Amino acid sequence: MKLKPTLLACCIAATGLGAWVSTAQAAAPMVKTQAPGYYRAMLGDFEVTALSDGTVALPVDKLLKNISALDLKKALKYHHLNLPVETSVNGFLINTGAKLVLVDTGAGALFGPTLGKLVANLKAAGYQPEQVDEIIITHMHPDHVGGLSVDGQRVFPNATVRAEQEDADYWLSAEQMAAAPEDAKGFFQGAQAMLKPYVDAGKFVAFKGDGELLPGIRAQVTHAHTPGHSVIAVESQGKRLLLLGDLIHVGSVQFDRPKVAIGFDSDSKNAVKQRIKVFNQAAKNGDLAGAAHLSFPGLGHIRRTTTGYDWIPLSYQSAP
Repeated sequence: MKLKPTLLACCIAATGLGAWVSTAQAAAPMVKTQAPGYYRAMLGDFEVTALSDGTVALPVDKLLKNISALDLKKALKYHHLNLPVETSVNGFLINTGAKLVLVDTGAGALFGPTLGKLVANLKAAGYQPEQVDEIIITHMHPDHVGGLSVDGQRVFPNATVRAEQEDADYWLSAEQMAAAPEDAKGFFQGAQAMLKPYVDAGKFVAFKGDGELLPGIRAQVTHAHTPGHSVIAVESQGKRLLLLGDLIHVGSVQFDRPKVAIGFDSDSKNAVKQRIKVFNQAAKNGDLAGAAHLSFPGLGHIRRTTTGYDWIPLSYQSAP
């Protein structure tokens, strides 16, 4: 029995709609952008918002130490990564209910065009730079302080900036910069330019050693990656988050091989020692961890293995 064509089929045949639909689908342009880079999680009564500053391609084969080229190649291949390794730069916004606290500010314009997105993502997350009360800098490398200022003006006009005294004494010193190799002077220049508006306004406060910075927020100074590099411990209702700063750069390599160092370390032996110490602390206590250079949002847990550590990314939740 011959079937009669449906009304829809007749309309398509009469108008050429089928060809139009096919053409429209094929012609849809690729968007080639990501969603705004922020992710929220609750830590007790505190709200934690991870903020992406973007990603940067790192030539880790030229930077990592204590690993052979063959072992590095195998580790990257295992994680489906290629050289250079696309590496996240993350900051973390802590809303304690009384204070809005930003830990690290990203690179701003100091590290190339693929970074400098932290302020835009802070705004997308529902906050304004003027609302930030406190900024804690884990260390003064350009990808952590570069978002502080633009053209000599404070990006966060109401914020007090805090960093460890030994980091301030080193990176803000004209004498230390003069004595540094030529290829390292830019690190000093970046730190000094970004901090100067806050120093001039009386908005920079250095802290010395371990201790409470704000209620629920403490510094654990490692003196490893830089002279005053600090891990920032955030605690609420018995839940703790360790913000690792730059204790780790290349998760695909350094979790399984924690003795691998990186050329950015001021003291690579102590950096390895402190990495293992803090990782053991996080694994033993079940603390949440956050890191500046683990794949965004850079939040998860650390677990001991027979050879090193595993990274267990925080399970995604549609609501914090």
